Amino acid sequence: MTHTVVAVGREAPFKEIVALMEQWKVSALPVLEGEGRVIGVVSEADLLPKEEFRDSDPTRFDQLRRLSDLAKAGGVAAGEVMSSPAVTVHPDTTLPQAARIMALRHVKRLPVVDAHGLLQGVVSRSDLLKVFLRTDEELADEVRRTVVAFLFPEGTVTVAVEGGVVTIGGVIHDRGLVPVAARLARTVEGVVDVRMDLAEPVRTPPR
Repeated sequence: MTHTVVAVGREAPFKEIVALMEQWKVSALPVLEGEGRVIGVVSEADLLPKEEFRDSDPTRFDQLRRLSDLAKAGGVAAGEVMSSPAVTVHPDTTLPQAARIMALRHVKRLPVVDAHGLLQGVVSRSDLLKVFLRTDEELADEVRRTVVAFLFPEGTVTVAVEGGVVTIGGVIHDRGLVPVAARLARTVEGVVDVRMDLAEPVRTPPR
């Protein structure tokens, strides 16, 4: 997560919010109260109704179905336009969990809060994608340490990584470990895909 976070209070004026988003190149800002408790998030989507309904007749039926947007169109402060309660995560949330929450809730940034709801940082889509910047050498080393050494200590299994794609090859004695190894390798942050090239030892028939 990013620890340096730009946030606003409930009373922050509309234009100040827009200016902060432009200055810091962010699409959403946490809204804080008290000692830093997150009470909501104001995003570009929360601000757009003011422009969308500028020249519209608010009595039209198709717009009355969007009362929340109409209310936000008249808002002048963060507390009036924010989405609340905020969709947040805790510092121990895994990257896959954070990615799923973003996808399901259709948000680009998640405030990270402690057990008391106090802001600790923000994790964004770009933060989640940074794991794919890990080098092939780093990925290969972690797969060897956390997967191969654990499942195949006999030393007959190799690991190669190219473009984030892991290939685990060699000779094994238990084919039942193949899906386990593939699943564990996929949990290594930064792995794009996993390919298994494992075979059982050739057994010479008795003479």
